[in-house]
Amino acid sequence: MSEGNDQDAGKGRLSLRPTGRMELGRTVDAGSVRQSFSHGRSKVVQVEVRKKRAPGPGGAGAALPSAAAGTPSAATRPAPGPVGRPPAGAGRALTATELAARQRALAEQQREAARREAERREQEKISILSAAEEARRREDEARKAAEEEARQRAEDEARERAEQEARRVAEAAAAAQAAAAGAGPSARGAEDRRPVRPAGRPAPAAPPATAGETLRLKAPRLGDEDEEGRPVRRAGAAPGLVARKPQVPAAKKGTEDRRRGAKIDVQAAIEGEDDRVRSLASVRRQRERERRQAELERLRSDQVKVVREVVLPESITVQELANRIAARAPDVIKTLMRLGVMATITQSLDADTAELVVQEFGHRAKRVSEDDVELGLTGATDAEADLVPRPPVVTVMGHVDHGKTSLLDALRATDVAAGEAGGITQHIGAYQVELAGGDRITFIDTPGHAAFTAMRARGASVTDIVVLVVAADDGVMPQTIEAIRHAKAAQAPIIVAINKMDKPDANPARVRQELLSHEIVVEEMGGETQDVEVSATKKTGLDKLQEAILLQAEILDLRANPNRSAEGSVIESRLDRGRGPVATVLVQRGTLRQGDIVVAGAEWGRVRAMLDDKGRQMKEAGPSVPVEILGLDGVPTAGEPFVVVENEGRAREISEFRQRKLREKAAGAVTAARGTLDQMLARIQAGEQKEVALVIKADVQGSAEAIQATVAKLANDEVRVRVLLAAVGQITESDVQLAKASNAVVVAFNVRATAQARDLAQRDGVDIRYYSIIYDLSDDIEKLVRGKIAPKAREKFLGYAEIRRVFDITKVGKVAGCMVTEGVVKRGAGVRLLRDNVVIHTGELTQLKRFKDDVREVARGYECGLSFANFHDLREGDVVECYETEMVAA
Repeated sequence: MSEGNDQDAGKGRLSLRPTGRMELGRTVDAGSVRQSFSHGRSKVVQVEVRKKRAPGPGGAGAALPSAAAGTPSAATRPAPGPVGRPPAGAGRALTATELAARQRALAEQQREAARREAERREQEKISILSAAEEARRREDEARKAAEEEARQRAEDEARERAEQEARRVAEAAAAAQAAAAGAGPSARGAEDRRPVRPAGRPAPAAPPATAGETLRLKAPRLGDEDEEGRPVRRAGAAPGLVARKPQVPAAKKGTEDRRRGAKIDVQAAIEGEDDRVRSLASVRRQRERERRQAELERLRSDQVKVVREVVLPESITVQELANRIAARAPDVIKTLMRLGVMATITQSLDADTAELVVQEFGHRAKRVSEDDVELGLTGATDAEADLVPRPPVVTVMGHVDHGKTSLLDALRATDVAAGEAGGITQHIGAYQVELAGGDRITFIDTPGHAAFTAMRARGASVTDIVVLVVAADDGVMPQTIEAIRHAKAAQAPIIVAINKMDKPDANPARVRQELLSHEIVVEEMGGETQDVEVSATKKTGLDKLQEAILLQAEILDLRANPNRSAEGSVIESRLDRGRGPVATVLVQRGTLRQGDIVVAGAEWGRVRAMLDDKGRQMKEAGPSVPVEILGLDGVPTAGEPFVVVENEGRAREISEFRQRKLREKAAGAVTAARGTLDQMLARIQAGEQKEVALVIKADVQGSAEAIQATVAKLANDEVRVRVLLAAVGQITESDVQLAKASNAVVVAFNVRATAQARDLAQRDGVDIRYYSIIYDLSDDIEKLVRGKIAPKAREKFLGYAEIRRVFDITKVGKVAGCMVTEGVVKRGAGVRLLRDNVVIHTGELTQLKRFKDDVREVARGYECGLSFANFHDLREGDVVECYETEMVAA
């Protein structure tokens, strides 16, 4: 054994091995090993291998040498001796350092093997997860394929039935042919079934076959089996190579022969024996398809598509359309996008686009007009058996200050007239009076002032009988004539009440005579109109008036059906500060109950409370009963009909339709007046026309209408009156801002401004005028209009002067010597020069002298000298007319 130190050769080599580690190096030569140590030291160790011959039993040959070169086998390794001594015949023993290095190398190898095993397991997990993902993906694809197969079930079923029928015919033919063949195939099959020796065992010696047996034996084919179902080895094949038949589940005895005979070989193909049947996998696939198809059919039967008839108005929002076709709004928006229409959920669609959307969803569209919303709003005609008598509705009409309200007060034993501003009625009131005999009469009191024409027309339209009040001392007046026209237009019978019979100058005969000129012939003069002489202050003749009213009601046979939805008219409406919108309505048919949903004009609401004319709460109101209702969402227009509907949806639909119509009407009016407005502004800039803008706020709707009509009559060619707003309720900040923007005057009739509106008006300089009598309001607006009219120039004649002599003065020109023949002549006044009564010049005097002195004026009978500005064509005999211009207010 030799040892060499190669320290110089290993000084420059770097190593990552830990210090003190010893390992075996590569083999340098045959039988030598190089060992490496720390600090770059190494040595070459010669390894001697001793081979021992192991004695075998019976003089067997020697065992083969160990597979590992240079490593002794277990049989040749010497037994261990005492510690520190090398075994006999072996090299030196390993030191503790070398043994520790070897143990560390072994531990490192084990850790490396464990790490590789962990990596292998991690890779297996990843592959398993990937396989799971692939399986899920395949399951999804299989489900989609199954759905696709379900769609084609009809074609598959028809095809499968045809194939099965063909197979049945082929099997029947094959069975018949097999029965005819008989025992031949059976004997041949018995000869073919021979036992097969197991693989790896020598075949037992068989006796030699004779020539006849050799002819009878038949070589087995690939796939033949013995009696126990084991595969038969083909002659000449390798011992381990055996043709095996695919294993299938055990079948019933009746089908075993068919399945075993279902395999086809060359001979069967040549002879045409093809009696194959379907495989089990094909049968399973068919059953799975049938099961999936049945499940799809069940789902389709559960989710049957409902075809609806969708009612489409002229305009409908996307949300409402989605509700009517029972679809989600995003689905409707997607359909519109496919049609090329970009719309939001609140956008309105025209009827054509909505119809296309309905057809896309598979429904039927029914086009209706917007006016069809109000179809069926009023109930059907009542049957004759359902009608019961009702109280008459009497409207009291006449000229202002003829005693209408005082007559009603006498009938009701109240004092309403004392509460009216100025002693004149400016509101329409409805009352019900119960007579001593139990009969009831509903009275409607209308204003008599000329401004309340619309109120009188409304009162006449809902009435049954008109009581025409005429003062005996005043006779027929303009509003009396207007009341007669309203009554005739409403085709209502008239009862003439000649009031103020207690006055000494009362003359009822004159009243009857004046009524003849308006085709009102009383009974006393041979006509059919009843007349009653009454005195409201003395309360005389009231019983006769009541009898006349009841008699006329009996003649009219007034009846109504109380057992139906209520219908009627809005008599008056206002905005109450504490109760909100309040409407005075007259029930004409049916019964109005608390909680009913009412549509009044363009407003709707639920009746929260009902009050009679004395302020008492009521639960229901029958025909001919006037009540105040609370609960509407806005102030309805006076004179509009009201009706009770079945639900809030119908009420909201009708209200929105009517409000939309009102907005379109207002927008159309503004558009139509735009051209004339531009012309008017041009005239205003030219000084030809001026404007008075007003914001009208009143306590009731009727008063607002009357004020609007009154101020409209005050307009003329030079000043236009424009009403920016006419509404009910107190004055708010928005009203003040509107008036400021248009430089308008706020007119308040029986209402007041809020504190905020009052402060804003004072800060912005907006004029707010308060009134309680319509006379004062009309006079002030008229003064305002007149103040806008520009003063007119008026010519004032001064006198004549006749030219007696014409003087030509140097540096001055021609001067006319005149004699004043009429009036006076003033310096600076306008003059006209008349020649033969024809005006040939109009100008002004520049000089007026008497003798050599300048004077201001010359009176009649005196001579003077006149000089005209820029005019010198003066002749004797011409006449000078002198005048002056003064401005006169309109």
